[in-house]
Amino acid sequence: MMPTSRRPTERPRLRRGTAWRRWLGAAAFACLAALPLVPAQAAGYRVETVASGLEFPWAAAFLPDGRLLVTERAGRLRVIAPGSDGRQALQPQPVEGLPPVLVAGQAGLFDVLVDPDFARNGWIYLSLAHGTPQANHLRVVRARLHGQQLQEVQTLFTSRPAKRHDQHFGARMALLGDGTLAITLGDGNVERTDAQRMDTHLGKTVRIARDGGLPADNPFTGRAGVLPEIYSLGHRNPQGLVFVPALNALYQHEHGSKGGDELNRIVPGANYGWPLATGGVDYTGARITPYRTLPGVEPPLAEWTPSIAPAGMSYYDGALFPAWRGSLFIAALKERSVRRVPLQGGVPGPQETLFEELGERLRDVRAGPDGALYLLTDSAQGRVLRIAPAP
Repeated sequence: MMPTSRRPTERPRLRRGTAWRRWLGAAAFACLAALPLVPAQAAGYRVETVASGLEFPWAAAFLPDGRLLVTERAGRLRVIAPGSDGRQALQPQPVEGLPPVLVAGQAGLFDVLVDPDFARNGWIYLSLAHGTPQANHLRVVRARLHGQQLQEVQTLFTSRPAKRHDQHFGARMALLGDGTLAITLGDGNVERTDAQRMDTHLGKTVRIARDGGLPADNPFTGRAGVLPEIYSLGHRNPQGLVFVPALNALYQHEHGSKGGDELNRIVPGANYGWPLATGGVDYTGARITPYRTLPGVEPPLAEWTPSIAPAGMSYYDGALFPAWRGSLFIAALKERSVRRVPLQGGVPGPQETLFEELGERLRDVRAGPDGALYLLTDSAQGRVLRIAPAP
């Protein structure tokens, strides 16, 4: 590892939440609009390079034996394992046995998640693009990891219908407190109103069982013309998802268009507005909608305009950085930073911008079991970086 050190200073009926939740969301949104960024914390940190030479690394997940799994969007799953000297090293060969992955445009291999009972059952979960550029899906599979080999690959979920564009897959996954699996899907970037239609998975969060089954308590189960996996709707391209057990809360962030990036708390059955309500405009500068909020639309907990292009997200509760405990960490591609968003009673507080000195697009951020933060840089020669306290 090569350290550097720094001291940081249907068209659906819009579902209405309870009155207190609407009030809290609106109040938080109004207050956050005026909150400044706070100076960086006084605790020192150093940045260590764990691995380099990865082709657009997209996600990382820790195994209980100390190994680190990293996906490359180009369709490879890599393993970083302790060497004979005790240091982590990227294994030269990718894991074998992956199912076919569509690699085109934004399509590729995306998220990786480790089953909480991995030590007993060996399951990992992968999200990936499947099909052709003209007819593709987001697919989630699970497989047993044996050394450098995937076995017993099973398809758990395939989005419907096929879409004809290789953009806006969403593709983040999170395990909820009841053991079910939540998955984000983007709107496909073809027909925005798909995010409001209930006969398509596009622009939704879906929820399935870990074996691919359908939870009986999904919010739209049994409704005619509605896909039963749908958990929430009205999303553009959500690429951050994390469940916080202490709050029993699922947080998600999504890319806006030109501005209007959002951080949301996901409520089952709720509508998050895209494209009926947004703080962003089209890339041409044209208005997408005259509305920033609408009755029955959940307002964002936080919004970023101009866009920071939020990518991965993690919740930090480690011991190495006590001042950062209880915070969401959000990797930003466009801003080339990580946003620290402290949660105060489940509501975001003043944000802190970190790691700008790296000058790199950051695709993912993960809280490691060792209490360090791990970053993935978004480039053809991507790196895995470890953030640890300065000596």
